[in-house]
Amino acid sequence: MTDSLRRISTMFLRYLYLHKRSLPRTLELVFWPVTELLVWGFLTIYVQTMVEDSVSQLVVFLINAMIFWDILYRSQQGVTISIMEEIWHQNLMNLLVSPLRLWEWLMATFLYGMLKSLVITLILTVIAILLYHFNMVTSLGFALIPLAANLLLFGWALGVFTSAILLRWGYAAEALIWGIPFLVQPLSAIYYPLSVLPNWIQPISRCLPSTYVFEGMRAVLNKGIVPYAHYFAAFALNAVFFLVGAVFFNWLFKSALSSGRLVRLGMD
Repeated sequence: MTDSLRRISTMFLRYLYLHKRSLPRTLELVFWPVTELLVWGFLTIYVQTMVEDSVSQLVVFLINAMIFWDILYRSQQGVTISIMEEIWHQNLMNLLVSPLRLWEWLMATFLYGMLKSLVITLILTVIAILLYHFNMVTSLGFALIPLAANLLLFGWALGVFTSAILLRWGYAAEALIWGIPFLVQPLSAIYYPLSVLPNWIQPISRCLPSTYVFEGMRAVLNKGIVPYAHYFAAFALNAVFFLVGAVFFNWLFKSALSSGRLVRLGMD
């Protein structure tokens, strides 16, 4: 177990050191989330000045939803981009011949994704407090922990799926790294209630853990209700996504390895 922890921490530090050597990589971490928060935040404030005070709750929903969305997105990106880094730097062969186990590699990417999500969430929370006088921590209270944890878990699960596709098809699948989270976004009822979606789409949305997180978030902000049912539903679905994702990743990884595609990918 000690050897496993050492290998996980080594890979985790490797991904952190990439930021030390690359200022653009570090700036990219905060550039897009901060830009989105500024644009949407100021837009909602403008809308509030044009309409009655009833819109003020909408401002709270949107700002909170933007910050929550970035938890999911950054955790997914932390997993997939970490693996993509190994392809970009032709380092896959080195990892394949090392004692590093597959689950240790993924665990390191999970920790890296969690750290990225934590950093950007703190930055966005501070900006929301300073510019919009909105404090997510005090608004959600204890509910923040299980809601954010479920988003983090779902982001990891999506990262496992996209990483598997990446290892199997390489550069040809690179666009899916960025596209799959945004395919999930409109189905997750992030900026609007689930009831807004067409009836035939709602059953699909209910299969996503993120939907229960954002519905639960609105229940806390709007009614002060602690949505225990949403917590449990999201955790249960995350367990299913993780199980299916692990099987899917292992299958495509072994397929790419046995066919030689993984070796060629690490050398191209």
